[in-house]
Amino acid sequence: MSEFFHLQTLIIIVAGAVATYLTRVGGYVLMTRMKSIPPRVEAGLNAVPVAVLTTLVAPAFFEGGYDVKLGLIVALIVGLRFPGLIMLFAGWALVVALRHFQLS
Repeated sequence: MSEFFHLQTLIIIVAGAVATYLTRVGGYVLMTRMKSIPPRVEAGLNAVPVAVLTTLVAPAFFEGGYDVKLGLIVALIVGLRFPGLIMLFAGWALVVALRHFQLS
């Protein structure tokens, strides 16, 4: 094989694409065939955004430096009062400032 082409990588990419397609189509087909969504399924679907956010934020909080921890805490506090884009900017700006002044 070529230095830039690995068969295993191609297989993983194709398998991931097929799995993603099947889960999306399968979920759509399943939901359209239901007359109403069962309460347990609705509760599970309502929990997805929190679970995704936790999987994105938790590793950064526990493995990042003090700058990242402080940025996430500030973003959380700002996010309680302001929209998401302002929250994102506040956390990002604080991390950039702390790294610039090397206070982390």
